[in-house]
Amino acid sequence: MTQGRPTHGRPAPEGAATERPLLNRRLAAFGTTIFAEMSALAARTGSINLGQGFPDTDGPEEIREAAVRALRAGHGNQYPPGPGVPELRAAVAAHQERFYGLAWSPDTEVLVTTGATEAIAASLLALLEPDDEVIAFEPYYDSYAACVALAGAKRVPLTLRAPDFRPDLDELRSLITPRTRLLLLNTPHNPTGTVLTPAELEGIAALAVEHDLLVVTDEVYEHLVFTGAHHPIAALPGMRERTVSISSSGKTFSYTGWKVGWVTGDAALVTAVRAAKQYLTFVSGGPFQYAIAEALALPDAFFTGFRADLHRKRDLLAGGLRAAGLQVYEPEGTYFITTDIAPLGETDAYAFCRALPERCGVAAVPNSVFYDDPEAGRSQVRFTFCKRDEVLQEAVERLARLG
Repeated sequence: MTQGRPTHGRPAPEGAATERPLLNRRLAAFGTTIFAEMSALAARTGSINLGQGFPDTDGPEEIREAAVRALRAGHGNQYPPGPGVPELRAAVAAHQERFYGLAWSPDTEVLVTTGATEAIAASLLALLEPDDEVIAFEPYYDSYAACVALAGAKRVPLTLRAPDFRPDLDELRSLITPRTRLLLLNTPHNPTGTVLTPAELEGIAALAVEHDLLVVTDEVYEHLVFTGAHHPIAALPGMRERTVSISSSGKTFSYTGWKVGWVTGDAALVTAVRAAKQYLTFVSGGPFQYAIAEALALPDAFFTGFRADLHRKRDLLAGGLRAAGLQVYEPEGTYFITTDIAPLGETDAYAFCRALPERCGVAAVPNSVFYDDPEAGRSQVRFTFCKRDEVLQEAVERLARLG
């Protein structure tokens, strides 16, 4: 049976366009995201959703009120400027200077995007040509693979392996070929929680400089580091002119639905990314941009308090997962915990996650979907802890049934 539009009982003419699959073949391997699938399963079964990474409480009230003020004042209700409202671009530049000593021009080196997901898509579409190779650390966030495919490039995985999920820099060097164009980094890393160390970043930077590679780095969990600290690779020698740094407001301020992200980098790189971004959403979230500009200027106490609260939640859920019999790989950052279900006598994470809501009323995500080689993460399951204490406690009690 051919794929295509319904013919309402009439046979399609021979050679009709509907005989060809409608979906672009570059996306043929990508169906509904695992997050949508597991969230729908959680809703259908009334389960606690520890699969998709969104908080169940809103962020600071003063930030919500800033959005309301912007709406009422007519700030951003019409198309905002293509690069983002000046207030937010200035706030992003000030944030980078404040926390990392990085000086970016808000006029030419900051670009506001519809969340980090669009920033990743725009960066890869702008910087890649068909048949370029992209080295990414797997397991990786699923949009990376889709965006590389849309660009017509080839992804080359460097596998982070349990129990410590550290990158092997010798292996990284061996993966670089004359066709390698770009390194795609994510630190703090989703789903493993690995935070790249200064030494690892220096090694990666040295390879990028030696082989004249671009680097796109996803740093959305920059303020959620529990062990060590976040260090932007753009600050290292030789990296400013070759690095596109991406972050967003959703994970830091718990307003994930606002979808306000940004890119920082050398003016030439940001100009290239903007060329692609303008044909994706053009602009979005005008009033929210003004609110996030205020959020980025919150005092240090907000950032340290938020991190401490998530650290405590991590420990609460990690203890419950261990008590339920799972092996826990304690994350250094993000708000996800990777576990291994092998101690429970289980081997298939996808099947485990499909059955988990019925077994104990909790939903999670199989890490195997984040690997090119599913066998590398076949028994790994990811849980999120960005939920209210009472929700996590109830989840812990339900998970105890597994033991």
